Amino acid sequence: MFTGHATKISMDGKGRWVDNVFIERFWWTLKYEELHLKRYETVHELSSGLDEFIRWYNNERIHSSLSYKTPVEVYWGGAGEVQKPVELPTRW
Repeated sequence: MFTGHATKISMDGKGRWVDNVFIERFWWTLKYEELHLKRYETVHELSSGLDEFIRWYNNERIHSSLSYKTPVEVYWGGAGEVQKPVELPTRW
């Protein structure tokens, strides 16, 4: 498929569980703390709800695995440094 190109596989090894553990935990949290608790009537409501949840998850929700800090605090290196969110294009 990529004959002649210097393509490398980025995973540590085939089927290695640690490669997906962080995103799998995020999807579990999204499902059980947002989607299963609310009923969205339209795609627009769902999109807005997911956007709001992800902003809350990154900016306000503390994480025990991050020493009870928010992802924004860990990534940007300080408390209260909430960055302006990146506006994603709307697909709907």
